[in-house]
Amino acid sequence: MKASKFAWVFALLAAFLFPEMILAQTDPGVRSDTGVNAGQPFASVTASPNDLAFFQTGLAQFNEHQTVTGDNPGLGPRFNLDSCGACHSQPALGGTSPASNIFPNVGPNPQSQVIANGIVFGGTNTIPFFVQANGPVREARFPFFFDPLGNANPNAPNGGVEDLFTVSGRTDAGTCSLQQPSFNAARAANNIIFRIPTPTFGTGLMANIDDSTLIANHRAQRGTLLGISGTFNHNGSDGTISRFGWKAQNKSLMIFSGEAYNVEMGISNELFTQDRPLPGEDQLGSGLPPNCLNLAGVGYPEDITHSDGTSASTVTSDVGLFNVFMQFLDQPKPSTTSPGGALSIANGHKLFSAIGCATCHTPSLTTQASKLTPGLSNAIANLFSDIEIHHMGVGLADNVSQGGAGGDQFRTAPLWGLGQRIFFLHDGRTTNLLGAVEAHQSSGSEGTQVEENFDLLPPSQKQDLLNFLRSL
Repeated sequence: MKASKFAWVFALLAAFLFPEMILAQTDPGVRSDTGVNAGQPFASVTASPNDLAFFQTGLAQFNEHQTVTGDNPGLGPRFNLDSCGACHSQPALGGTSPASNIFPNVGPNPQSQVIANGIVFGGTNTIPFFVQANGPVREARFPFFFDPLGNANPNAPNGGVEDLFTVSGRTDAGTCSLQQPSFNAARAANNIIFRIPTPTFGTGLMANIDDSTLIANHRAQRGTLLGISGTFNHNGSDGTISRFGWKAQNKSLMIFSGEAYNVEMGISNELFTQDRPLPGEDQLGSGLPPNCLNLAGVGYPEDITHSDGTSASTVTSDVGLFNVFMQFLDQPKPSTTSPGGALSIANGHKLFSAIGCATCHTPSLTTQASKLTPGLSNAIANLFSDIEIHHMGVGLADNVSQGGAGGDQFRTAPLWGLGQRIFFLHDGRTTNLLGAVEAHQSSGSEGTQVEENFDLLPPSQKQDLLNFLRSL
């Protein structure tokens, strides 16, 4: 018998006796129960008329589109989009980035439509190369300032957000004239990185985990022989553990909200009280020109606590309402049967711990007592995160430092709701969950050993693990 026939017979026997050797594992894809298991308030909030009024008012404000002047003033002079909900909409308000290539009813990436929808003037703005109709909502950063020759200067760290669009040319922007950042030049200099929106489901629970609980969990991680040595990012003001954002750079949801309103939409508020120039305009230039200041004509800050309000929710500032909305969002509820069935999901859950994923992606932590609503009090937060920052190696490094987090350090991304996300990793570089897992392996990454453990699993077990992740 010829060698080729031996190979053919062996292949048939292998397929019969060891089918897992033939069938490759695949990402099951975004779960079809979109919007059902995420985006709901706590039951205790629904049961309280006052709390529910706050939540619903916050939800409405979260989804409202801002303008330069008029009923919702303050947009610009530079911004990334005109609404919180436009960025945080998958699979429901409060989530992460949408895209039409998965769910046609969601619509295309809203950043790709800002000219078509009249949010920005096409005569003074173009859609950046990294914004695609079927891609994620993104913000851009230049890790370093440029030298006089247009090269990245590694001795001059930058890392601030470079807002994509300007209000220049809009009929309500007056004579303000600003140019967009030089994204093409930054690409040519290999000096541009991206971030996508983080989901906000369950963030009230994350905010209510005591530092001592996080420290105890950190101690329990020691001695695993997995090469994992995470640490915490700390708030520079009071020294406590910060926990929000891709690098855990924000201490509280209120700060997270105020910063996003100012940075992403250009709206000054009681936490960030001035119009924000680009990093180069602020640190290397002269700030914003006078004719681009106070465009709303209402003075500063543009978002305030309303002393003329007639109820608690109408008195509260927009930032305060964003904070309440996120605080009261319950954690996503996992599926017990989809994808792959209950047995596959249960097997995947065991493997998740067995190979070391749970070392950083801590399945659950208990919250402290809460004065806000009973749903937050002494609750089990199934976040699958230790809220620590870890070195993720050269493959994921973005060379941006925030607080105590260095250029290759990122917060362990909470995995609750993972089954309904479209884009993965901090920059949305992949829609393939398998690719996101494999990206944990690179030189200098604390996730390398765990990812190599995953590589050693037979395809059927890899599939169980992927099914488990997509069930979350």
